[in-house]
Amino acid sequence: MITEINTGLPLLADPSVIQPGDEMYQIVTRLYPICRSITGNGVRQTLQILQEYIPVQIKEVPTGTPVFDWTVPKEWNIQDAWIKDPQGNIILSFKDHNLHVLNYSTPIHKTVSLAELKPHLFSLPDKPNWIPYRTSYYNENWGFCMTHRQLESLEDGDYEVCIDSSLEPGSLTYGECFLPGHTDEEVLISCHICHPSLANDNLSGISLAVKLIQWLQEQPRRYSYRFLFIPGTIGSITWLSLNEQQAFKIKHGLVATLVGDSGRVTYKKSRRGNATIDRAAAHALKHIQLPYHIIDFFPYGYDERQYCSPGFNLPVGCLMRTPHGQYPEYHTSADNLDLVQPKNLTESYQLYTTILQILEGNGIYVNQNPKCEPQLGKRGLYRAISGDNHTKSYEMAMLWVLNLSDGEHSLLDIAEKADIPFEFIQKVAVILEEHDLLKLQTYL
Repeated sequence: MITEINTGLPLLADPSVIQPGDEMYQIVTRLYPICRSITGNGVRQTLQILQEYIPVQIKEVPTGTPVFDWTVPKEWNIQDAWIKDPQGNIILSFKDHNLHVLNYSTPIHKTVSLAELKPHLFSLPDKPNWIPYRTSYYNENWGFCMTHRQLESLEDGDYEVCIDSSLEPGSLTYGECFLPGHTDEEVLISCHICHPSLANDNLSGISLAVKLIQWLQEQPRRYSYRFLFIPGTIGSITWLSLNEQQAFKIKHGLVATLVGDSGRVTYKKSRRGNATIDRAAAHALKHIQLPYHIIDFFPYGYDERQYCSPGFNLPVGCLMRTPHGQYPEYHTSADNLDLVQPKNLTESYQLYTTILQILEGNGIYVNQNPKCEPQLGKRGLYRAISGDNHTKSYEMAMLWVLNLSDGEHSLLDIAEKADIPFEFIQKVAVILEEHDLLKLQTYL
């Protein structure tokens, strides 16, 4: 029997067809105007929109709930905010851009002098045309963010300031989507949902998670998959506190963020450093057509630092493009719909799906004909892969798989040692099993 196999390597987007990134970009565009924070109606509205795409459950955790060394904070909502100059003209409005207000600002409506107002104004002197993103989550304060050019243009006099917001007992809201598999061991994909109008730092990760869920719903799944849409830091702390035993079912995990810019891909290892997810990510990056960089774990960044805290030490890495703080637009109004591009989103999506396919397909096989090489030609195996640009790669993959399938080496072990893409190794293993030359011992 001759078995036909697809010998194509992972390729970048074909511009002639609709790509996943196009659909992801539409989600980013739809969510971009919403003012989100670590709590409040902006998060709820965002999750309600996501329910149109995926089966995400919305969870509420009351203010005051103890979560390890933290406490779920008061809920913040905002309706409007503005500044009027001495002539009574509105010179800054929340309705123009939701970054104009210090996130989590307490309510205020009063007239103040310019000298009193300036300590509550935030700008970027080195980026004079951009609005900064600033927060005051755990220190009650009020303030406004503006371009530095606008700040420099303010004249002496009295200014009327108004922030129509509320900070009161409510709840922390997060989303969770669980896709059961053949085993209760889990793969975690976590993204943060707490930033206002920032396209790359927030929305790109959300859109990627949505697209991965849609893809996984159509795939046979060995693992169960848990997707979390949570506010940064306090969200992962809250989930871990309320799901401590469940957390230890997580066998692999990725924090998805900053996946829409054009920078090189960066993988931040888990705290363990050599977990299967670290190896799978490194292998995928080595064989996909994108520039990349791998960095060691450090206890700062996104929610990987909570999942990797010593009391959990979960195998969770962070896969992004340009890391936080390392691109000029980070936490500014320039992190907008122009910064995130469908092509970049497609590339990130393809990389994530490649890694998940490695996790799903990684197993240990045993050679059923271990004494010398089996005769592959009489089984039609050479003809099955002949006439293709990757014929030699597949021939070598067969030899490597047969030689190292000794009940001790996994397919990922073999792919790493042979320096052959996992896709080749896995497809070859399937074919050899069909010809009774291999037997699956266990999936990992």
